[in-house]
Amino acid sequence: MRFAVQLTESAELRPLEPWQAAEFLAHVDKARDALAPYAPWVEVVTDLEKARNYLSRYAHRQAADEGRMYGIWLDGELVGGMQFRGFDTDLGITELGAWVAPEAEGRGLVTRAAQRMIDWAFGVRGLNRVEWRCTADNARSAATAKRLGMVHEGTLRQAFVHHGVHDVQVWAMTRTDWEQRPWR
Repeated sequence: MRFAVQLTESAELRPLEPWQAAEFLAHVDKARDALAPYAPWVEVVTDLEKARNYLSRYAHRQAADEGRMYGIWLDGELVGGMQFRGFDTDLGITELGAWVAPEAEGRGLVTRAAQRMIDWAFGVRGLNRVEWRCTADNARSAATAKRLGMVHEGTLRQAFVHHGVHDVQVWAMTRTDWEQRPWR
């Protein structure tokens, strides 16, 4: 049985779990150079055990209702993913994260996947706020947040130390925003 959400005719979003560590590692190895400036975890996921450990952390977060990880498959190949990086039901807040390999960019996959995850966070889980954070120089990520109808709330100066020191943009959507979401 496959648990998947269809994003396009040839793309789907589904859980990314520890048993898929080899596939995850192959994906990371293939996209490492493109992802490295924005995703510190790609420097951790360097062998099968580390890939399994990384996915296991998210499996434990999901079991504790504190986070989740999903993969994006295009024509049967893992090409990206989505994360509820933090998931706080007491405060009603989550942070959504995303990545995609260069060969899958420009197809709207992250935007479609984010829309589904945002709908779930507000509509099913009853959260009140979804955040999206990206480095100030990551124009593609900021454009996705904007397409989603998120509000740029501000920039955290020098808040991300990875391959230098970077400012971080904070984008967010509230339940009220979601009720008038642009993809409705």
